[in-house]
Amino acid sequence: MNVLIYDSAEVIGQVVGKLFCDHVNNAPKACLGLATGVTPIPTYNYIAEEYAKGKVSFSNVTTFNLDEYCDLPREHRNSFYSFMMDNLFSKIDIKPENINFLDGNAADVEAESRRYAQKIEAAGGIDIQLLGIGRNGHIGFNEPSDKFTDEAFKVKLTDSTIEANSVFFDDIPMPHFAITMGIGSIMRAKKILLIATGESKAQAIKNTVEGEVTPQNPASILNQHPDVTIYLDRAAASLLK
Repeated sequence: MNVLIYDSAEVIGQVVGKLFCDHVNNAPKACLGLATGVTPIPTYNYIAEEYAKGKVSFSNVTTFNLDEYCDLPREHRNSFYSFMMDNLFSKIDIKPENINFLDGNAADVEAESRRYAQKIEAAGGIDIQLLGIGRNGHIGFNEPSDKFTDEAFKVKLTDSTIEANSVFFDDIPMPHFAITMGIGSIMRAKKILLIATGESKAQAIKNTVEGEVTPQNPASILNQHPDVTIYLDRAAASLLK
């Protein structure tokens, strides 16, 4: 596990965004795993800017997103589908048929999990998986648990996750369930990049980098992946030895 510390979220966005763009330029048919939330926005802004300058094309790229809320229309402004359209996909030349999401409204969650796993496998596996981290150590929506998960599943969100995200829901109550790629799916990515910024993530980062590997801190499993880099601003890194 590599841990890199930078002065700001904006600088991290440039560094990670450049890594994605360079990878796509070298492998135009790349398969990328993407995340939502405030943390990756500087990365997506950099990618969109590089595309606007004609420096990269995503016309042959395939993407898979980590998760989606349950019981929320895909077109709702707070769905992760809408987030990705607003913050990245509408700003680059990716083909709609190459954009993949879990269906949070699927009637058969197990069948949806199999479908997603099969699509990832058919795409050759995820080359680079982008992650954020929750204050309780969750990655994707893999909340603290008694065991590490494998493929995608439906999860009841913890109170801390609901508290952190409910600020975005001012028209309807925030969903209490989501469907997420499991830990096994995430760990099968060839390369993993995790970004954490802000003091609120400092304890989760300390537990992940310096603590034991335990499903009570889902991100700790990343210590067992052969190619993980964690990008931190100084506030998120403030508790590290």
